[in-house]
Amino acid sequence: MSVTLFIITILAAYLLGSIPSSVWYGIGYFGIDVRKHGSGNAGATNTFRVLGKRAGTIVMLIDVIKGWTATCMASMLFYMGTIGETELLMYKILFGIIAIVGHIFPVFVKFKGGKGIATLLGMVLAIHPELALLSITIFILTLLASQYVSLSSILATLSFPVLSWIGVFGHPEPLLIVFGFVMFVLVVLTHQKNIVRLMNGNENRVKLFGKSKAIRH
Repeated sequence: MSVTLFIITILAAYLLGSIPSSVWYGIGYFGIDVRKHGSGNAGATNTFRVLGKRAGTIVMLIDVIKGWTATCMASMLFYMGTIGETELLMYKILFGIIAIVGHIFPVFVKFKGGKGIATLLGMVLAIHPELALLSITIFILTLLASQYVSLSSILATLSFPVLSWIGVFGHPEPLLIVFGFVMFVLVVLTHQKNIVRLMNGNENRVKLFGKSKAIRH
């Protein structure tokens, strides 16, 4: 791959990740900046909390698509003959990570974004759908049991490299395992405040059932 094409694809992955869906959707449809309410985080979870389930679902899906699209750029390069099969996984991981970095540090809103969980989900769906679906199942079960999104996110992220390591879907792929544990560390770092609140017993719970009320201006 030429240096020019490499720079263009890296920039494209970052800009995709940088799309501040929660901020733009909240301001565009509700006249509300989610960063000024709830936890102050520009992510899907705070959108659920501030604007309701419908808005939160839309934002989450957009963030998933961001990660999936950026990661799939590697497949596009492969089918174009720009990269080889042995390089495919490496570039998928690279583009996905760049998209997550873009989500956490988005250029469009002064580099203050969300925590990247939904974008990470889109990334792993593009890399290994089966492992991703198992991780989603762990997320859902943990959320149903605890009502903590942060705890569910951390355990689901950890499950990805662990399941890969033990070879649930065939021979373990070292690069995938290393990637998974690096992402787990990143998720822990971006959830430090949540972990402290979990340990202190005052982390926010989510209401899974019943009507959610959005803030209105």
